[in-house]
Amino acid sequence: MSDLSIGYAAMLEQFHPTEAVRLSALAEQHGFSGVMAADHFQPWVPQQGQSSFVWNVLAAVGERTKGDFGPGVTAPTFRWHPAMVAQASATMAAMYPGRHWLGLGSGEALNEHIVSQYWPETPERINRMFEAIEIINKLFTASLAGKDVKHRGEFYKLESTRLWTMPEVPPEILVATAGPVTAKRAGKFTDGLITVGAPLEKIDGLFKKFDEGAREVGKNPDDMPKVLQLHMSWAPTHEEALTNAMVEWPNGGMKFPKADIRSPFEFEQMAKLVRPEDFEGRMIIDSDPDVHREYIQRFVDLGFDRIYLHNVGRNQAEWIEVFGRDVLPKLKR
Repeated sequence: MSDLSIGYAAMLEQFHPTEAVRLSALAEQHGFSGVMAADHFQPWVPQQGQSSFVWNVLAAVGERTKGDFGPGVTAPTFRWHPAMVAQASATMAAMYPGRHWLGLGSGEALNEHIVSQYWPETPERINRMFEAIEIINKLFTASLAGKDVKHRGEFYKLESTRLWTMPEVPPEILVATAGPVTAKRAGKFTDGLITVGAPLEKIDGLFKKFDEGAREVGKNPDDMPKVLQLHMSWAPTHEEALTNAMVEWPNGGMKFPKADIRSPFEFEQMAKLVRPEDFEGRMIIDSDPDVHREYIQRFVDLGFDRIYLHNVGRNQAEWIEVFGRDVLPKLKR
């Protein structure tokens, strides 16, 4: 079992890219181990106000920090052909050996519908993702061996080619999921799992399915990373913390699947229905750092290796300093 690391979730949906990079460097100075940033084309709601290109930002993060980093989720299925994601990730890993990892997901209409393709139901999106992972793995393996590879599948074609820039060791591929079926397939075909904060019994079920899939193909799940992105709202007063959640991250209180919603303005209308009690069980809102520490510790005890924290307010520098001093040193494996 690997050591525990607590990283910073840089929200490109909320902060200008130069600010996101500055905050990532500040987080490292205060004890955060690495950086996660999602591949969004649009913010969740207009109030968040940003959505920069994740690969540019990650390259700048790589220059300004020394820890691990990766796209918390990018979808190698609609906006991107999987070959392009493979090239971007291999290049990043070649530039920053041992630091970059690749987080993949099945996509959300908010980001993927912009290329005007048919938006399929969930099972097809998941099948597309795993075929894309097959292509990425083929490219990594063949390219390291100095060979070309091609692919003809249900959803994608790849002409005979290779990646000409490769790291000595390919980046680990992690799949983001909250569903048990996908978790089992992730255990079989990828290097690790990413999920978000949820009731512990639900996550424990994901772990069991992931472990089952890994063991079916002879892998040891104890050696495979289990990664968590955890949203929270901390501020010096409870009132500020609640306001930050309601204004900046109302999507955190929406108790329904969001993958089919296409516009931040649609989310904005839905946000009018969100009430403070809707965050219960989904996100901690509190002014006491120790309450947050206890909540994070529950996920550590469950078995997560890496946790990336996102404070939903604009008070990032203050939060980084407080949590670096009062929370991170007290978390124990």
